[in-house]
Amino acid sequence: MSDKFDVTIIGSGPGGYVAAIRCAQLGFKTAIIERYNSLGGTCLNVGCIPSKALLDSTEHFAQAKHQFKEHGIEIEGLSLDFKQMIKRKGEVVKQTTGGIDFLMKKNKITVFTGHASFKDKNTIAIRKDGNKTEEIKTEKVIIATGSKPASLPNIEIDKKRIITSTEALELAEVPKKLLVIGGGYIGCEMAAVYNRIGSEVTIVEFMDKIIPNMDSDLSKELTRVFRKSKIDIKTNHNVTGVSVEGNKVTLTATDKKDKEVVFEGDYCLVAVGRKPYTADLGLDKAGLKTNEKGFIPVNGHLETEVEGIFAIGDVIGGLMLAHKAEDEGSYVAEYMAGEKPHIDYNLIPGVVYTWPEVASVGKSEDQLKEEGREIKTGKFPFKASGRARASMDTDGFIKIIADAKTDEVLGVHLIGPRMADLIMEAVVAMEFRASAEDIVRMSHPHPTYSEAMREAAMGATGDRAIHI
Repeated sequence: MSDKFDVTIIGSGPGGYVAAIRCAQLGFKTAIIERYNSLGGTCLNVGCIPSKALLDSTEHFAQAKHQFKEHGIEIEGLSLDFKQMIKRKGEVVKQTTGGIDFLMKKNKITVFTGHASFKDKNTIAIRKDGNKTEEIKTEKVIIATGSKPASLPNIEIDKKRIITSTEALELAEVPKKLLVIGGGYIGCEMAAVYNRIGSEVTIVEFMDKIIPNMDSDLSKELTRVFRKSKIDIKTNHNVTGVSVEGNKVTLTATDKKDKEVVFEGDYCLVAVGRKPYTADLGLDKAGLKTNEKGFIPVNGHLETEVEGIFAIGDVIGGLMLAHKAEDEGSYVAEYMAGEKPHIDYNLIPGVVYTWPEVASVGKSEDQLKEEGREIKTGKFPFKASGRARASMDTDGFIKIIADAKTDEVLGVHLIGPRMADLIMEAVVAMEFRASAEDIVRMSHPHPTYSEAMREAAMGATGDRAIHI
């Protein structure tokens, strides 16, 4: 029997490892359990980090192919080394997960490798390779087991031709024709990756627009950009089946007129969301159960129905985003230490790392209208930005929505260059309940992409934008 710990975290993704570090900083004797040999969870190993590595590599290739000549840069014999792209992506992952190993040692966190399951609320069994089991005692537990790719009832993922995002990051070849089921964050990002390096890509989406959870104007603009890049987008299509014969994948769907449509490719990526991972955790032995969707219910302090057991991140639902899990990890650690932490779920930004990048925080225009709010909007296109013209990144815009009476900023929606970083100006402004006029009155450096934020705010406060 190992020593008893104050806190044990199950899962080492962004939520889990941040929770562990914050617990250790606050003086708790902390352990973390990870079933895989590499720390970092889905995000660092097969999600956020490797996908961004490939997105950056393929964007460099696309710029060299389509834009460098305009910049006066001549390249002869440009070619793609896809194996090197995959190799570099792997090196980025290795460096990043290695950094987590270092942080665990630095903060004196005990790391256990193996599959964790409850024996009771204060006892956790860790099953290692060869079915050897080790038990530890703990005062409190944070469940941070994350999620895994979801599928559809009529689709069997073989991980060879019918694949998830995990396999899409490890392909040995560039698909000639890639079918993507789902036009959300993951589907759009993977569509962009393979479109840039020569794949013929078709996105098949059940809803009436891609990135359906974001503002409709963002969806329209990304659709326009994708179609300009020759990505075929089929919305209002209900997938009825996917089959494989040799190297050919056949996808059948019905369109909005209930007419059957057939698509063919050599790979099919299933990107229809993610589902919570709670398999073989022994939740019942700790007195826990999941809800009808498989999530672990928690209260306002992220504590489960069993006192002393908390859950964070994808496994509790809500926004399935790494930074949301990180915030929750810090929250629980600080709450257990008697502090009064705070999370405003309305102000957790969402980002789609296509190019142009798409980012959003707060309420969409559709949501605010459904709520009956009186609003005013301002929008500034990047084609009117001197900085964007200089970099040849003129697609997209910034849109600010403010309350019609108070001028408080209620939502900010961006599509354009480096919007994943610029969205933080909006988050900070909204965290302090800034008005559109407050943003107008702040000096923005020239020439930068951030000037578009100020111009959009000018539009929201009246017809005051300078450069349109």
